[in-house]
Amino acid sequence: MEAQPSRGAVDRRHVLAGAVVGSAAFLASARSAANAGTGGGAAFGAGAAPAIKGGVELPALPYAIDALAPVISQRTLEFHHGKHHKAYVDTTLELVKGTPLEGQELEAIVRAAAADKEKTKLFNNAAQIWNHTFYWNSLKPGGGGKPGAPLLAKIESAFKTFDEFKAQLVEAAVSQFGTGWAWLVEEGGALKVVKTADADLPLVHGQRALLTIDVWEHAYYLDYQNLRKKYAQEVVDKLLNWDWAAQQLG
Repeated sequence: MEAQPSRGAVDRRHVLAGAVVGSAAFLASARSAANAGTGGGAAFGAGAAPAIKGGVELPALPYAIDALAPVISQRTLEFHHGKHHKAYVDTTLELVKGTPLEGQELEAIVRAAAADKEKTKLFNNAAQIWNHTFYWNSLKPGGGGKPGAPLLAKIESAFKTFDEFKAQLVEAAVSQFGTGWAWLVEEGGALKVVKTADADLPLVHGQRALLTIDVWEHAYYLDYQNLRKKYAQEVVDKLLNWDWAAQQLG
């Protein structure tokens, strides 16, 4: 299990190189970022479509609002999706209004903002849209269990046993200090568990995300209060969407 460096410490070789100067250069960089991998290693998602397609919008949940109960309650989803996720969308739309990034794909905005230290607020909000949309798809009613044979074989190759993988993912969720995310990612052809702080995400570290668990308190506090480990274990055992993870591998 790895902890990603904080966003302020991200090696700029893992995002778009150099500062973006002037509106024409900024737009060109954003368009390039939408179609190319990050620098400094193997391209992210080489040959694969973006995991989260489309512009800045609040997507509908991929299931009924009460479908994840009792693991995650309808009340939690009403606040988490309808209030928190929506707020990130509203803020991002306001921040890009009248700029070359207005109307761009969400992934392009995330990459461009990650490259510009003056755009931390935009990065945080746009990345949180991406993270939350990925999180909703990482879950499904009646999920959990084991993935299909191809993905299971890759997990067992990386972690020795499926149970060890589950233990590492739960530990990543529990040990992330403060707000953040626990992820199953692919990097350089190998699977690993990583954790990121705040809005940080594998996309800007040259990694392909397969699954995530949100460990911001608003994701679980109404249902579990301070019992983050119980929340993480329940999600891993009962909600993980292995079909989604397999799709990300292509």
